[in-house]
Amino acid sequence: MSALVGAGVGHVVYCPGSRDAPIGYALADAEAAGWLRVYVRLDERSAGFVALGLGRAGRPAAVVTTSGTAVANVYPAVLEADAAGVPLVVVSADRPAEMWHTGANQTTVQTGIFGAAPRLSTDVPAGFPADERLDALVARAVTAATGVLSADPGPVHLNVSFRDPLVPDGPWSPQPQALVPRRVRSFSTAPTPLKMPARTVVVAGDGAGSVARDLAQQGGWPLLAEPTSGSRAGDNALTDYQTVLRSELVDDVEAVLVLGHPTLSRPVSRLLARPGVTVVTDRSRWTDVAGVARVVTGPVELTGIEIDSAWLGRWKDADRPVAPTAKQRLCRDIWRSCAAPDAPVLVIGASDVIRCFDRFAVPGDVAPKALANRGLAGIDGTIATAIGVGLGTGRPVRVVVGDLTFAHDATSLLLGETEPEPDVQVIVVDDHGGAIFGGLEHSAAPRPVLERMFLTPQGLDLAALAAGLGAHHCTVETSNSQPMADQMHRLLAEPVQGRSVVEISLPAV
Repeated sequence: MSALVGAGVGHVVYCPGSRDAPIGYALADAEAAGWLRVYVRLDERSAGFVALGLGRAGRPAAVVTTSGTAVANVYPAVLEADAAGVPLVVVSADRPAEMWHTGANQTTVQTGIFGAAPRLSTDVPAGFPADERLDALVARAVTAATGVLSADPGPVHLNVSFRDPLVPDGPWSPQPQALVPRRVRSFSTAPTPLKMPARTVVVAGDGAGSVARDLAQQGGWPLLAEPTSGSRAGDNALTDYQTVLRSELVDDVEAVLVLGHPTLSRPVSRLLARPGVTVVTDRSRWTDVAGVARVVTGPVELTGIEIDSAWLGRWKDADRPVAPTAKQRLCRDIWRSCAAPDAPVLVIGASDVIRCFDRFAVPGDVAPKALANRGLAGIDGTIATAIGVGLGTGRPVRVVVGDLTFAHDATSLLLGETEPEPDVQVIVVDDHGGAIFGGLEHSAAPRPVLERMFLTPQGLDLAALAAGLGAHHCTVETSNSQPMADQMHRLLAEPVQGRSVVEISLPAV
């Protein structure tokens, strides 16, 4: 424990088991001494995403599992952490080496179980000295996870073997004060001079940050910012840029400046496949659709700025969103509410929901703190990630998901009787299946094929499920648009307290 805390890990998600019991005892004592916070979860898949959410909130976290299939269940979170560049420390307990390949109970090959995803993967053999050598090994792993030296943050895996007995010889009494973390300092970088032509557009993908907004304003360029970019605000940001990109304006684009990880729309992907793309990155991985982009190490400083005074205006004039559907209007209103001072953190589910935000979330003066799992853009673990974000930020969280995303991760709302209650509100936009397929080429399939193989509607009683998980449930009336708007306005104005599920039933695709 001292090695983890000393390396800068202050949050641990613990999954109970027999083989990882030695770590459980140590965690209990370390938390009692004020060294770190521990969250106990039954499901390793959910626990992995809770730890991922803590990492997304800026707090490197560890997830601890017992041996066997428990380790494999963390794999989805490991893959997302790899693709999204989120620090995640996986500590798996294992049988000692003499039990490997013997057919012993709950024994599998855990070394290298996560393939190429971890930044570092190593075994800690049974009996490894608990001294400075262990401290150095753990510090190396956490440094690799945070990416302070490699500019490539992501998951790491420590596979720790234990021999019997699995109960400590006696109590451990750590000092009550927290250890001073041994952090490795990153290298500082002077701004890179960057010159761009007047008719540039700025594309801000997931995690781009406010720098994308600043560069667009300095250059007088239109800003195409995804909802989780952190830069969808200000006078240069467009709302429905996907539609604008289908117009003749694209023919006049001289250059594209890319920040973050854009993944949401095909029009943007086509734009990024053109010549003249410049990617600004502070990491060793970046988005380059065509494989020919110029890559510039951030931070950057614009030089020789030549502003075309009509350029931004042409894009703003073309940005005329169509009348939104009930679902799109709902996403627009949620976005606006989360931009208010002291608003909950917004976590957005994958698939059609985040695309509604992308087209109809109107940029204001301030961008909400909005997050999503956009590394691999999967629907799994969204609620668990949101809970982790709330635990890491200390703020309430409002998570918006489709009905299938909710069904996939609803049990992450399950909470042990001794665990602290998170403040998380799950808004379920229930349009009875995978709405995203209604906008793809698969929509042309015969209706029975479309419904069974793609839309996959579920007969799920959300009220009963929420009650069984211990969460409050309410339903928003959708038979008339005005009562729905009034009810949502009141609901969004209320504080998010405890676990709740808001069900909004919309017409099927």
